[in-house]
Amino acid sequence: ISDPNPGVLDFQDAVIGPVTYDITSLFKDAFLSWPEERVQGWLQGYWQAARAAGIPVQDSFAEFQCASDLMGLQRHLKVIGIFARICHRDGKPRYLADVPRFFAYVDGVLARRPELAELAQLLQDLPRTQAHS
Repeated sequence: ISDPNPGVLDFQDAVIGPVTYDITSLFKDAFLSWPEERVQGWLQGYWQAARAAGIPVQDSFAEFQCASDLMGLQRHLKVIGIFARICHRDGKPRYLADVPRFFAYVDGVLARRPELAELAQLLQDLPRTQAHS
């Protein structure tokens, strides 16, 4: 929050979820991307601080990163679908410009997670279309 300006926190969709949800959503933003090395450093710093504070995170950073990757992958695929629906059903293509950012997040996780090779192949085999506005 920037002083002296007011700040707004949006709790509209607040639900109980995975311990990785908020931090992964913050670091893998819809409209702003940071270098992966920086994100990994922030993620590790968060994991260390969370453990020190007694937050029930995974026992190892590798497990925490895996949980973050999987949760983020699910979220990003969901967002891609929502943006496609908004375009096709509602005739509002404005969010399609952000879809490549989400596919980049997905590709990053798939490259790091060989256990997801079948999902990577499935996504690669999907027909690609161009957005029309």
